[in-house]
Amino acid sequence: MTEEKWGRPAAGREPAAAALLAWLADPDAPRLCLVTGGAGCGKSTLLAWLVGHGTRPGGRPERRVHGFVPLAGESALTATWTLAGQLLLAARTPGELVDALAADGRRTVLVLPDLHAADDPATVTELVLELLKLDHVRLVVEARDGSEPARGLPATRPAVLNLDEPRWTDPERYAVWAARRPAARPAGHEAGPQSPPVDLDDPAAVCAADPWQVSRRYERSGHGHGGLRAAWMRAGASLTHEGTSPAMRALVLLSALGDDADPRLPGGLAQLSGGTGWQVVWRRVRGDVRPPWPGPARALAAGPGELAGKTLVADHQGTVRLLNEADAAPAGRLPEPVRQPRALAAMPDGTALVLDALGAVRGLRAPSAPGPSGLTALLDDGPTPVERLLTAVAAQLPGPSTALSCAGGLLAVADGSGEVHALVQPDGEAEPRSHTAAPHRGAVTALAALRLPASETDAPGAPGVPLIYSGGADGTVRVWGPGADPLPSPVRSRSCPVTALAAGVTDSGPVLAIGWADGLVEHHHLDDGTVRAFRPGPPVHALAVTPTGLVHIGTDESLVTLRPVRDGVAGRPVTVVP
Repeated sequence: MTEEKWGRPAAGREPAAAALLAWLADPDAPRLCLVTGGAGCGKSTLLAWLVGHGTRPGGRPERRVHGFVPLAGESALTATWTLAGQLLLAARTPGELVDALAADGRRTVLVLPDLHAADDPATVTELVLELLKLDHVRLVVEARDGSEPARGLPATRPAVLNLDEPRWTDPERYAVWAARRPAARPAGHEAGPQSPPVDLDDPAAVCAADPWQVSRRYERSGHGHGGLRAAWMRAGASLTHEGTSPAMRALVLLSALGDDADPRLPGGLAQLSGGTGWQVVWRRVRGDVRPPWPGPARALAAGPGELAGKTLVADHQGTVRLLNEADAAPAGRLPEPVRQPRALAAMPDGTALVLDALGAVRGLRAPSAPGPSGLTALLDDGPTPVERLLTAVAAQLPGPSTALSCAGGLLAVADGSGEVHALVQPDGEAEPRSHTAAPHRGAVTALAALRLPASETDAPGAPGVPLIYSGGADGTVRVWGPGADPLPSPVRSRSCPVTALAAGVTDSGPVLAIGWADGLVEHHHLDDGTVRAFRPGPPVHALAVTPTGLVHIGTDESLVTLRPVRDGVAGRPVTVVP
């Protein structure tokens, strides 16, 4: 194999560059490399070269750089949002970033220049130390010699690359670089024009301004700014995402606004969000009391049949609440809690199917759902169709389940081996029919079942065409019908896992909603191909689609309901973030 060619770094730093590449490839080397030295010695120039080298196509895997944040002026929070976006993770806080990386397990290399110039070097150093606890994470951190981080980080016993030491420099090439370098600015000289101040009480100004400047100013502010500050800090990972328009920032801010906000803000933000392809119907965020926030939304389902007009919401403690889908008003709860619900599905007879943390599927009947009575109850004392489906699931899946969904007499359940089992209860038959597929490489993380309306050529009352959508840890969404193989090409594919799926036939046609691990939600209209995107900010745990076309989005901080609308040009799809 020929030796990989690589461009020379500036400032005569070939010896230092070779040392960095050797450190990256050495499995026994310390996982922190501290690049230090005095002001103007070329530290940032060296790390800029490393990032360019480590992100180019076709490079060696052991030299790959996955995240890069120049820390000058940044806080631990804004650095977290930047890294989360680059790593395709949804993380609002440094703790969430560390937890998300801990759950990933893949080798991750992060380059963090200018730690000494961070907004608060101490808190950013704490983030570095937390990341250093993860065995699969490697960090290259620059800190000026003599700074507080440069004095504290050596206690972790890192590899140290001090560019003031002659051994890391080719003196002839360094002399040429230094002669061509612009003269250093005198002390106290301004670095450049400063951004104009932003009125943090004005939603239009906030949405139009540099989002990183707004983030830093809100973080330092001791005022609530009418509720804008709390909403921004709740959804900041979305608001600072590259390519987010001022109108989309207004929509996201509105979705994160608490019920104690200035009453003028919702109308103003709704007006500013025109043209995004979405309308916020209602939102409930942590701390709301009118109506109350239903808690972290770990699983969602739109109620059919006897539960029509209701949305089922499962929180982290296992309580499953019913809300009116139109306004989030409380409408009851299921009689028994379920241990850490992972998925919800609602059957037309008023039974809620709940997948718990142990992988067991339970059927709970909503108190508001009527049961058989009179002569019907006496004559038909056998198992119901739902009970037969649950019995078939128990027989088909002796082990734990990882995802479930249902549509009419179709129930789809995924097992721990990556297989999806579709159980169909045909009318007039005693036992469900079972079909199995293995659509993904690795775990199945989400399912959505759908029955397309019968065509005009079908007999009256035909049940329609059953479809199953599955999402996996492999970053694909696939579709198939019971008894058929999944289509060879995925419906959607991205470089991060699927976290939630929902599908339904709405007033405007069939739709599919996809939630991704980086916090992106996509809404696919299956008839006309229109795709809309939304990022609430916190990680997305659950989705539901109602027959009226509403989309419920559940996170640990909020439950948001959106209505897709035209973006001003009939039939034109809204661009989706890749």
